[in-house]
Amino acid sequence: MLTALYIVGGIIAVIVFLALVAPKTYHVNRSITIERPIAEVFSYLKSIKNQNEWSPWKKKDPNMTQEFVGTDGEVGFISKWEGNKDVGTGEQEIVAIAENESIKSQLRFFKPWKSQSDAYINTTKLSDHSTEVVWGFSGVNKPPSNIFFLFFNMDKTVGKDFEEGLNDLKQILESN
Repeated sequence: MLTALYIVGGIIAVIVFLALVAPKTYHVNRSITIERPIAEVFSYLKSIKNQNEWSPWKKKDPNMTQEFVGTDGEVGFISKWEGNKDVGTGEQEIVAIAENESIKSQLRFFKPWKSQSDAYINTTKLSDHSTEVVWGFSGVNKPPSNIFFLFFNMDKTVGKDFEEGLNDLKQILESN
């Protein structure tokens, strides 16, 4: 009986220790330069529905169901989706727009696990015909689920998706 208590106590101690040392936040972003004027790039980006053309997650489940609430490109617009195991179920809501500077949104995931992230797309004028686009998101890893992030590299995994999406965005905008 005493041995079992030591084992249980040891397991609890390991879990507590891992939760204390595991990352408590995450922040992933990638950037790209697009050879188009900032107003043109920004106008395209603030329409969430346009993400269907360049989002890596739409490619992972082209049959996902989507529902839209509100006016696209305006604060309060919500894009909801339900897809396969690669994209899950969730919604994205535009929470702030600074014209030709940033689009901020909140990502709420319901499946495969519940979480919330703050997403953004920032644009910077590099010249009259060149724009830098930075796409990213951040959030909080709550204990004890933050232990998962000791073994999962969010930056590498999601960063690869961001790079793919930004490359597709570049191709779309520069080919018009």
